[in-house]
Amino acid sequence: MPGTAAPAGEPEVAPVVGTRRYDIQVGGMTCAACANRVERKLNKLEGVRASVNYATERARVECTDAVDPRSLLEQVERAGYTARRIDDIRAADGEPTDRVRDLRRRLVVAAVLAVPLADLSLALSLFPELRFPGWEWVCLALAAPMVGWCAWPFHRAAWNGLRHRTSSMDTLVSLGVLAATGWSLWVMLSGGPVEPGLGAGWAALTRTQDALYLDVAAVVITFLLAGRFFEAQAKARAGSAMRALLAWGAKDVEVLRDGVAVRLPVTDLVVDDVFLVRPGEKIAADGRVLEGRSAVDTSVVTGEAVPREVVAGDDVVGGTINAGGLLTVQAARVGADTQLARMARLVEQAQEGKAAVQRLADRVSAVFVPTVVVLATATLTGWLLADQPAAAAVTAAIAVLIVACPCALGLATPTAILVGTGRGAQLGVFLKGPQALESTRAVDTIVFDKTGTLTEGRMHVAGVHPAPGVAPEELLRFAGAVEHASEHPIATAIVEAARDASPETSLPPVTEFEALPGLGASGLVEHRQVLLGRARLLHEHGVPTQVDLDALRTRLEDEGATVVLVSWDGQVRGALAVTDKVRTSAGAAVAALRRLGLEPVMLTGDNARTAAVVAETVGLDADVVVAEALPEDKVAHVRRLQADGRTVAVVGDGINDAAALATADLGIAIGRGTDAAIEAADVVLGRDDLLVVADAIELARRTHRTIRWNLVWAFGYNVAALPLAAAGLLSPLIAGAAMALSSVFVVSHSLQLRRFTPGRATP
Repeated sequence: MPGTAAPAGEPEVAPVVGTRRYDIQVGGMTCAACANRVERKLNKLEGVRASVNYATERARVECTDAVDPRSLLEQVERAGYTARRIDDIRAADGEPTDRVRDLRRRLVVAAVLAVPLADLSLALSLFPELRFPGWEWVCLALAAPMVGWCAWPFHRAAWNGLRHRTSSMDTLVSLGVLAATGWSLWVMLSGGPVEPGLGAGWAALTRTQDALYLDVAAVVITFLLAGRFFEAQAKARAGSAMRALLAWGAKDVEVLRDGVAVRLPVTDLVVDDVFLVRPGEKIAADGRVLEGRSAVDTSVVTGEAVPREVVAGDDVVGGTINAGGLLTVQAARVGADTQLARMARLVEQAQEGKAAVQRLADRVSAVFVPTVVVLATATLTGWLLADQPAAAAVTAAIAVLIVACPCALGLATPTAILVGTGRGAQLGVFLKGPQALESTRAVDTIVFDKTGTLTEGRMHVAGVHPAPGVAPEELLRFAGAVEHASEHPIATAIVEAARDASPETSLPPVTEFEALPGLGASGLVEHRQVLLGRARLLHEHGVPTQVDLDALRTRLEDEGATVVLVSWDGQVRGALAVTDKVRTSAGAAVAALRRLGLEPVMLTGDNARTAAVVAETVGLDADVVVAEALPEDKVAHVRRLQADGRTVAVVGDGINDAAALATADLGIAIGRGTDAAIEAADVVLGRDDLLVVADAIELARRTHRTIRWNLVWAFGYNVAALPLAAAGLLSPLIAGAAMALSSVFVVSHSLQLRRFTPGRATP
């Protein structure tokens, strides 16, 4: 991930040249140990790097072109799991629902049988006179369907693991349930006296040598199924934000073909198609409004509650809702290229990534199950060597097996990331991966670009100042021709001004165009080499500037304008004054970031006087403003801050910010910025409100706090429970309930992030 580094020795799944990426749905995983096993199997293949996420039940694989994707599926199946390729996350939508439905059925049957079994066992224990001939077989008849059908997912997974010489939490559960049932059958068939179980109210040491454990097996199965059911349900809810984002887009669109409106599936829409959006309809693709005026509800994409007014010439985003009048829109991006689809992919990538703390949990889970089996065996042996009753020894060993299942450990990190990134998408914050969450913990300095970041980026030409003998229209015509090939906000403003000045004529073509980030641009227009940009660019090319033009430039810059000098044929032909409004949220965002403990800094390629005007407006001190910075200067300044021990976040939107975004510890790109900036960043903001920067940092910190508390609980639970179980202080019944509740606690704690609201106090 740009701006961050993977922990040493850990596979980092990042696209590189000559590789392919595959997403695989992995079925049958029941704990973090399963995910770790699949990941190890895949990474054993030559040329393969894989990361498996237990929460999303997906494997993300990067491999060389020589690797047959079928071999990936076969490798997963050799590990004892099912596998299928998926090319779209929507292909996996039914998986959580099917799993929840199956667990619900098994849980209902288990509960219906466990209640009478537990009640009967407890009644016969307390009132021996109620015992009737064959009562033990009635208990067995009630328990058998639970031990068999209800607990079948545990047995099946344990058997698959045994076949492949591996173990998981299901191994512990299956061993515990079968041990309790096997002991009960031994007591029943041995021909001696049989005592009923004592339910949940007595400690294991009070059991007699001939007590049955059918009630324990039945109730433990019920508890574990309940925990597994609520866990699956919570995981399905945790990913609901992303699924809703993916499903939100329009299904059909009214396209104008030869002047006739034809309603087509949205998949048939192509770039440059003109389509109609009626009031109440969703906009089918990213595009530009050609005709009409309306208010557009952008909340699903940006999280912004107030509808945005749009008129002809404004850009609109696919998936947003037309709340007012009829709009005629020309498609600019369709299908997978729309902002909605791109943001959904960012969320998906973040949810499938792994934080460093999760890698630690995976390593622990990988050795945990075999260790617990050894501990359970040692517990059984120790109790027997101490001349304790066999019933007490079996009870303690079963409790160790059941209480130690590392479900909570495996769920601690991925569920928090799943919910946190989903909530971020709702707020217009798109985290590219868990590394972004980790980086925000230590960020203490945040560097802003000026144009398009602290300012709105909707620049306009406020003044045209041609040199003697040059017409204003001619100056704009040559400047607009060169800038037509650029996507910089200043270039857009100059092109619009040129078209407005000569609406009847089109701009001449440009050849040999070259963007000079931080300086300007050049190109060949009508056989004339045109340069436009900062005075430094002209000086480097040996173009002299007149004294009176320098005075004009100084005056305009003192007024807060950006001055673009235009030259051709080796002479300065005039100057264009371009102005930009400071974002209304910029001052509040700077204050909010200071409250979060960050020091704001401004880096800009603009002149010092214009930068000072903007800095004063947003509340930045003059000593944290660096002006006239080229892209390499921005990178150098970020590195200087890092060398001073700072952890730096950079916020930008343009091509000239991409290098600084990648260099920073945390790169934050404005969602409407250039593709280069978005690709280089770790966090992408879905709307232009700068307060979302503070929201992103606050959400990431809250998510990381949730992960830490989840891990503290998961580790603490196992460390505390195992000695108690080995000492016979936890019955298998209580152990099963505690294990199930620990997983439910971790998932429920993660789900609290769904209610996260940014704390925006008034500056």
